[in-house]
Amino acid sequence: MSQAVDLIKAIRTGLLSEVVAALDGGAQVELHDGQGDPGLPLAMACFMGHAEIVRELAIRGAKVNFANNMEPTSPLSMALRSGKTEAIKVLIEFGAEIPAGVKTGLTDQELMLARWKAQHFGASQAAGTASSELPVIEEIQMVGCYGTDTGVLEA
Repeated sequence: MSQAVDLIKAIRTGLLSEVVAALDGGAQVELHDGQGDPGLPLAMACFMGHAEIVRELAIRGAKVNFANNMEPTSPLSMALRSGKTEAIKVLIEFGAEIPAGVKTGLTDQELMLARWKAQHFGASQAAGTASSELPVIEEIQMVGCYGTDTGVLEA
């Protein structure tokens, strides 16, 4: 059997170990569907709600963003159609852009946490998303503690 077929079968069964084996065996993470649209493995995993498989594919380079994330074959659209919020969270953690006005089914807290993870682990920069709404954090390095004015820590 071909490596692509093995990957698709593994995604359908939802077995992460088989997905990893197929990818390690040389299966491409970016396969085209019958229409020529890219991202079939990730879109399928999103639609089926296999969050850990979505994570594995994203780690291995699957694109989480389309030029328009509301295209019917985009990973985000597939996850939204199925209502699989865990897959949506993983996409956001890997830098997926949520178009304005789109209801994800996530609470404000879940959405904030997923965006924080994207910022913390560098997914938003890797995916090329803008991070203008993220806070700027300054780190102060202090070599010694004796005689240090602790008021600096509150600045």
